[in-house]
Amino acid sequence: MKKRKSLMIGIGVIIFGIIFSVVVVSQTTQTSKQELAGKRPFPQHAVYQSGTIKPDDVSQEELDDAVGDFYEVWKKEYLKQPADKKDEYYIYYNDKGYAEPKNAVTVSEAHGYGMMITAIMAGSGDKRYFDGLYRFYKAHESDNAPSLMAWQQVKDKKGKIINAPGDADSATDGDMDIAYSLLLADRQWGSDGNIDYLARAKEIIEAIMAHEINRSQSLIKLGDWAEDDDEVYGKATRSSDFLLSHLKVFEEVTGNQDWEAVTNKAYKIMNAIYEERSGNTGLMPDFIVQSKDGIQPAQADFLEGENDGDYSWNSSRTPWRYTIDYLLTGDDRALSQLTKMNEWIKSETDGNPENIQSGYTLNGQIVEEGNSTSFAAPFMVSSMIDSSNQQWINDLWDRTIQSKEDDDYFANTIKLQAMIVVSGNWWAP
Repeated sequence: MKKRKSLMIGIGVIIFGIIFSVVVVSQTTQTSKQELAGKRPFPQHAVYQSGTIKPDDVSQEELDDAVGDFYEVWKKEYLKQPADKKDEYYIYYNDKGYAEPKNAVTVSEAHGYGMMITAIMAGSGDKRYFDGLYRFYKAHESDNAPSLMAWQQVKDKKGKIINAPGDADSATDGDMDIAYSLLLADRQWGSDGNIDYLARAKEIIEAIMAHEINRSQSLIKLGDWAEDDDEVYGKATRSSDFLLSHLKVFEEVTGNQDWEAVTNKAYKIMNAIYEERSGNTGLMPDFIVQSKDGIQPAQADFLEGENDGDYSWNSSRTPWRYTIDYLLTGDDRALSQLTKMNEWIKSETDGNPENIQSGYTLNGQIVEEGNSTSFAAPFMVSSMIDSSNQQWINDLWDRTIQSKEDDDYFANTIKLQAMIVVSGNWWAP
């Protein structure tokens, strides 16, 4: 009898152990899934500045679904892996063959976008994508500062992805977005895993201040290649690099009050251009220079082409970039400029988003025809600032979510980020 009782006790212990193990494994698996999904998985309906609007002819669920569906399309099209590095990812930006050289595959601008998007859109697989994007960034550092990213990568004759030969310096906006994305990742997944997101973000922020900010001018430079004492490029800036909400978060995270001076300088430049050069339109030029004559748009062929002083492919992003700061912080220093720009573009197009052209002079003359999503989507974001734009934002949403034949990496990546913002799903770390 004792043997039988002992046997039954033994069997009971084994069964209990199996059940306990299954429960533990189940709980661990569930925890793992939750950790992968993140603390703020999409959708996260952020609270924006009071009085701002979203499209009201579709439901919140429809807005979220449109963003989620397009995110899947975007990943399939642009999120790629190097053939020889299965733990890395990059954003393929040369899908239409527009880039030079022809073997170019990505740039730091694209990489920063990709890292922000995957952190904001976090689902069960996106931490893997984010970490792979981080590893690609670390494998392609700037020659001037190892915490910054070389601005362009190409495929060599063997198919290996390398930094563009002789051109491995940085572009400021890409580095700022990468740093910001790591702060998003810290909030999303925490920093006690294989990558200390918060520590790495602080390293990049410090490098940006040291190499991409003209400290004497509190000016955002074009990249780490521009020397402070260079009378031309050391005192020049790109309007689309005024990532105002980024700058405020950088100050908060680091405690470095020099970032406040950089923010103030960016707003000062924006308002100088608006008040002195684009009072009738509110448009910003691609590049801005400082000289003894003051703050002014760059001349033609200053850096990239004949429209360097116009509202063109760089500054097309400013309605989106500038408005985010107002949405998240309520800082109204760009509100007059954004309001004027919204009024002007609605009038210029007769309220039809299909009439938005792909570039204007600062006084509103068309410099390039074509209804690119790269221009339409950012105007959708800026329209959020006032309820008088309700029909306009509804029409812009309908236009933006369309698939256009000429939409490339740039258009589709701007489109996705604009959709995230307008659906109410962009948040600050």
